[in-house]
Amino acid sequence: MAKAATMTRDEQGLVGRLKQFPVRTKSFLSDVRNEMRKVTFPNRKEVQATTLVVIITVILFGVYFFLIDYVLQGAMSWVFRHAK
Repeated sequence: MAKAATMTRDEQGLVGRLKQFPVRTKSFLSDVRNEMRKVTFPNRKEVQATTLVVIITVILFGVYFFLIDYVLQGAMSWVFRHAK
């Protein structure tokens, strides 16, 4: 805040932001580089394990929704047959 109080009106506006652009860009890229150093990528075994979990989950949900659809279809057919 003390810096902002000593800046002239032009330095606080567009001109000031343009002057700070290279410094802010360098700081941003430095932060990105530091964060990317912390990133760990999964190995082949981890990828295979999570892929297997996804495949099994999709199959289970597919079977579940098939059964729910089958039961609801039968119930609705029964209701329509007996509602006449």
